[in-house]
Amino acid sequence: VVGGPHRLAQGAALSLLAVAVAGLAELDQLTHAAPTGATEFGLAVIGVTSVSAGLAAAMLAARRRSPGGAAAPAANAELRDVLDHQPYLIATLNGAGRVEQVFGSLERLPSIAERLTTHGLLSISEDHERGPLEAALATALERGRAGLTLRRAVAGADPAWLAVEFRRLSPSRLVAVLRDATDEYRRTASLEQARADAETLNIGKSRFLANMSHELRTPLNAIMGFSDIMRHRMFGELPKRYSEYADLIHDAGAHLLDLINDVLDMSKIEAAKYELSLERLDAREPIQAALRLMRLQADDAGVQLRGVLPSHPLELDADRRALKQIALNLVSNALKFTPKGGLVTVSLHSLAGAMELVVADTGVGIAAADLERLGRPFEQAGDTVQQGRGTGLGLSLVRAFAELHGGEMVIESRLGEGTAVTVRLPMPADGPDADSPRRGDIKVIAFNT
Repeated sequence: VVGGPHRLAQGAALSLLAVAVAGLAELDQLTHAAPTGATEFGLAVIGVTSVSAGLAAAMLAARRRSPGGAAAPAANAELRDVLDHQPYLIATLNGAGRVEQVFGSLERLPSIAERLTTHGLLSISEDHERGPLEAALATALERGRAGLTLRRAVAGADPAWLAVEFRRLSPSRLVAVLRDATDEYRRTASLEQARADAETLNIGKSRFLANMSHELRTPLNAIMGFSDIMRHRMFGELPKRYSEYADLIHDAGAHLLDLINDVLDMSKIEAAKYELSLERLDAREPIQAALRLMRLQADDAGVQLRGVLPSHPLELDADRRALKQIALNLVSNALKFTPKGGLVTVSLHSLAGAMELVVADTGVGIAAADLERLGRPFEQAGDTVQQGRGTGLGLSLVRAFAELHGGEMVIESRLGEGTAVTVRLPMPADGPDADSPRRGDIKVIAFNT
């Protein structure tokens, strides 16, 4: 007993072993005859007392270490205190939804805990909310978890929102966690309102651009038309200075018209109003047309413009105007940022069931930090002088047109060495076999000297 429960158990085992050995010895008549009289009575009393004392000591030792002993009430009280002071409201329920115990409270809704204890779970909901609350309770019993949000009126203040989450403890018991979700609900509502306002503004912007495009195009067409008449001297010769002015007016009008068209196309794409006019076509045709249009600009910039096109048709389902615009924008960008004496190469081929259009230049290149931004509307790379050469819509339109066709745009560049932009568009599965062109199947075209 003095050695503790462990020694007590060892002593009990040793005693039982001694009893067994003594019994076997007596049966085999190896022991002396049992004492009689007062000696027998005294030994019996000693045995009974020893066994009783050992049993009592073992029970007391076990009780001191039992969870149900004197330490248990203190531990339960401490646990209850912790549960009552945590920021949520926790309730245990039986399978029928009857509340068994409630812990904690809600600062904004202090009456919820009392109503749960007194009137049960359904008392925390309005009449129209009882159906969803009962459905959530049944779902938690069946699937293990469920939740919903209830609206609660607060006297003299804005409504509060109560989030209720159920978890299954056993087939017939649940725990419900109730928390104040008012601030969370207000933040979500604020974000939703901000999103709706932004969408409304974006739609308004798109409508404004669509309406203004017509108003701007009409006078621009007149300006370009009259300046074109002056440039071609249709009604006689002009003084040299006026002739130069006519050329400047025409060039400025053409640039502004291109800008308006880009802005209008981007607004249509952002508003999901741009519709592709798909047709089965030879991809070489719109690419060649774009290169012919860019020939004069390449001559003015002093940059060589080359086309590397397959000698056989490259058929795909695409919007002819969009494909031509992709090539125009990429070549225009390449010419703007390629110094005099440089080279811009436009390659067209098929690879792994896709058409690849690659526009590579030997220009100034793009810094790695700027590559991630390019392709978004009005994003530009380079310094202030370089950014002043464009509007930041060219690459964003190329990316948008490629994605509308189910394709992609990839930019690869190294500062000071040049840039290569690749546009991949899917080719029809029923088209002719047009794997990567073999040697001799490529035609190189010089579009300027």
